[in-house]
Amino acid sequence: MLMQPSQSDVRRFFCGVYAKAKTAVPLEPMEMLVSQWIDQHPEYHAELADVDAALASMVKTDPDKENPFLHLSMHLSISEQCSIDQPRGIRQAVELLTHKLNSLHDAHHQTMECLGRMVFESQRAGRMPDGAAYIDCVQRHATKD
Repeated sequence: MLMQPSQSDVRRFFCGVYAKAKTAVPLEPMEMLVSQWIDQHPEYHAELADVDAALASMVKTDPDKENPFLHLSMHLSISEQCSIDQPRGIRQAVELLTHKLNSLHDAHHQTMECLGRMVFESQRAGRMPDGAAYIDCVQRHATKD
């Protein structure tokens, strides 16, 4: 079954994970993964600490400001894609990029550019996402000087 959480569900989830991690409440496996990515982004901690403000900010988004919930969701998506190697080849492409950059975190950020481009192109053209183009993009990042 495909889950389609609302924007407020996503924000509540990330804020909830942050709150649980701060109070040392045991985390579920997915929450542990999310908590690791949250730890990598201390610049988001203030926004994650206030669920009411996070929900209120949905109506007045600043296009010039990075969306921490989208960013963390992309980290989570890439982690999941790599864990199941879907699209096929993404795990190896991200591993190569991680090795090149000597940082999984930095590799995810470059992979996000490719993931965002794939989603944008898919929506713009009204077609299914092109997994091969996505992997090619990540591989180009891994092999460029």
